[in-house]
Amino acid sequence: MTVSGSNRPRPQALLVLADGTTFEGEAIGHMSASSDSSIATGELVFNTSMSGYQEILTDPSYAGQVISFTYPHIGSYGVTGLDDQAARPHCRGLIVRDLVSRPSNFRAESDLESFLIRHGVSGMTGVDTRRLTRHVRSVGAMPCAFGTADRGELLAAAQLEPGTAGMDLVGEVTTREVYRRAGGARRVVAFDYGIKRTILDRLAEIASVDVVPASTSAAAVLEMAPDGVFLSNGPGDPAALPHLAKEIKGLLGEVPVFGICLGHQLLASALGGSTFKLPFGHHGANQPVRRLATGIVEITAENHGYAVSPGSVASADVTHLNLNDGVIEGISCRDLPAFSVQYHPEAGPGPHDARYLFGLFAELMDASK
Repeated sequence: MTVSGSNRPRPQALLVLADGTTFEGEAIGHMSASSDSSIATGELVFNTSMSGYQEILTDPSYAGQVISFTYPHIGSYGVTGLDDQAARPHCRGLIVRDLVSRPSNFRAESDLESFLIRHGVSGMTGVDTRRLTRHVRSVGAMPCAFGTADRGELLAAAQLEPGTAGMDLVGEVTTREVYRRAGGARRVVAFDYGIKRTILDRLAEIASVDVVPASTSAAAVLEMAPDGVFLSNGPGDPAALPHLAKEIKGLLGEVPVFGICLGHQLLASALGGSTFKLPFGHHGANQPVRRLATGIVEITAENHGYAVSPGSVASADVTHLNLNDGVIEGISCRDLPAFSVQYHPEAGPGPHDARYLFGLFAELMDASK
């Protein structure tokens, strides 16, 4: 196969995991467009979504990670700026079985490889992603390296890659300045730990949103007199972010709080809870979650490698559970106007089963006035 936009054949490449397991394929994206021998590293995770690859690639929660898709054909409908979740991808790379070079969709503005090259993202195609996924399911997510260098160099690079455990990656993706997203009559301050555009779309349906850097103090937020505070998704290990949990603690009881993904983990931490690293995380648009209040099962979009430890948040009730492995997917404070979920009710990509949670946030804000 040839590099998008040229007649040059794609260079051969290897993917090497930190345990030495090796996969063959061809370089795509930035690495395929460069004539230099190159290496990319990150923590390898697999995503089970069948579509939504552009939204996944541009989700800032994937900072520090290399994404492997279990669905074999990626790129079939091209890319469009309308689907970007951030200004650029923050992931370290992309691994696929078959990269589609000629997209077919009326919305397509370019093919996926051209998108990767434009944003400086490297990847591989032709990889046996079925074997790769089975291996990661057996041994867990781990650091990896891929590229056109020889196997010895790649293995050394993989073993030097720290992964995400103990890493504060929020600083890489958060906004540097406050900005506003116009919307409803209520006023929400949203902490940007790596916020997705689709989350802002959903929040704007119920409020005008002031998006603030992750390091913003509780005092500065309260000076803005919001009706509610939103804690966004984001990358990295929540245990490495006690400074962010401290500021959330200063908001509890002062204003209604709603958290998603990393925001859920940080709310639990602010309440005295703890978190742990999952073996290979939840990454996909098809995770079954039971809402305990009703017994209804929601099919949810998820992207996280860490979870709240059972029994660690004494002042909150568990509201949602993952039916695959029992992981806590939602909590609600008993005596404070604050709740959170581990999954992504905004979807983008994914099902819309849980969008009602934004309505519950609006009701909580109204009840607290």
